[in-house]
Amino acid sequence: MGTYVFDMESSTFNLRRGPIFTDFLLADEINRAPAKTQSALLEAMQERQVTIEGNTQKLSDDFTLFATQNPIEYEGTYPLPEAQLDRFSLKIIIDYPSEAEELQILRQHHQGFDDADLAAAGLEPIVTPQQLAECRQQVLGVEVTDEMMKYVAEITRSTREHASLVLGCSPRASAQLLKAAKVAAAIRGRGFMTPDDIKDIAAPALRHRLLLRPEAEIDGLSSDDIINEILSTVPIPR
Repeated sequence: MGTYVFDMESSTFNLRRGPIFTDFLLADEINRAPAKTQSALLEAMQERQVTIEGNTQKLSDDFTLFATQNPIEYEGTYPLPEAQLDRFSLKIIIDYPSEAEELQILRQHHQGFDDADLAAAGLEPIVTPQQLAECRQQVLGVEVTDEMMKYVAEITRSTREHASLVLGCSPRASAQLLKAAKVAAAIRGRGFMTPDDIKDIAAPALRHRLLLRPEAEIDGLSSDDIINEILSTVPIPR
């Protein structure tokens, strides 16, 4: 977050801002961050602000947190609490690259590619702040009928009653699923939302919010299995 540093010339404390004061923040392997860091991120994710020595500092309106975590390591990690997981809009599972992609990676490293040298990686901006604001306005204009809202609510409420789950989705999950489905509709060039928009984004929007019972995990079930089962049983509105 940063800290206050005493200025000898002015005899005042000045805030030296940390990395969190940005538009897009990447928390790499967030499950290696200690609880104090995760707590600071929790306030930023929910309120778009941080508190440093009792003083509240506002973050950018575009502030977005991206985080990664290694799913197979447990030594030296701090599992994210359910309250923090619930504040992530989506959880995207990234699998191994295809054979062709892995061969391309090997060719690049053979040619001297340095993955720490971002300047030489050929990265280019794809959107301006103004365009991002325009996209948000377009998403706000996506029409959602009462039937679509009811469909979202029935999906999330079904998780709270599922026999294989200790913890289902919160009302925040319902709101995030609705927002994500509106984005999906806008990306597809439509001004209205359909059941397919909801179904296609349901797993990324909900999988990290579900807590399975131990016996379900022993049976090899995953959060995605539960979501797919619910999607197959909840009536689809016409």
